[in-house]
Amino acid sequence: MAEEEKKQEVKAEQQAPAQPVQQKPPQQQQQPQEKRYEGYLAEVVEVNQNRTGIYGEIKQAMCKVLEGKDKGRVIRRNVAGRIYVGDIIRLPDTTREDKPIRAR
Repeated sequence: MAEEEKKQEVKAEQQAPAQPVQQKPPQQQQQPQEKRYEGYLAEVVEVNQNRTGIYGEIKQAMCKVLEGKDKGRVIRRNVAGRIYVGDIIRLPDTTREDKPIRAR
């Protein structure tokens, strides 16, 4: 019985019309979209070793603004994470300046 069923399945496959293979339409190469970041580039000129924040994770850095209306201005900003002299960072705005950290 099992052999007869297999033979019938093979005959049914042979008799069934072959379906045409569908070809995928050619894909157009998508150009990567340019990422747009807000803010202004600034170079770190000096890093103050005094720390602030609840756990001491924030350092103060003097940053020279490289673009925008305040180009060339040096401002003090709080920076989280590793920061070294010569690093380029992106500031959301250049109009405000942070207060100096006072030692207690």
